[in-house]
Amino acid sequence: MALRSALLAGMIGLCVACRPEPPPTDDPPEPQATAAATELRDTIQAPIDKAKAVEEDVQKAADARAEAMP
Repeated sequence: MALRSALLAGMIGLCVACRPEPPPTDDPPEPQATAAATELRDTIQAPIDKAKAVEEDVQKAADARAEAMP
């Protein structure tokens, strides 16, 4: 009886220790961008683009101001 209990406990222990094999990862999953994600990106990017557009004008004004100073 003790031998059976020990074998049963050992078998249960082996079954618990076994993990299923992970699925193959040869091909990465395709990105799934949604319309909401692109809208959020565009909303965040808009002020950055606007600042870059006026950066040259601001730099010209700063240069002109520096030249006018004695």
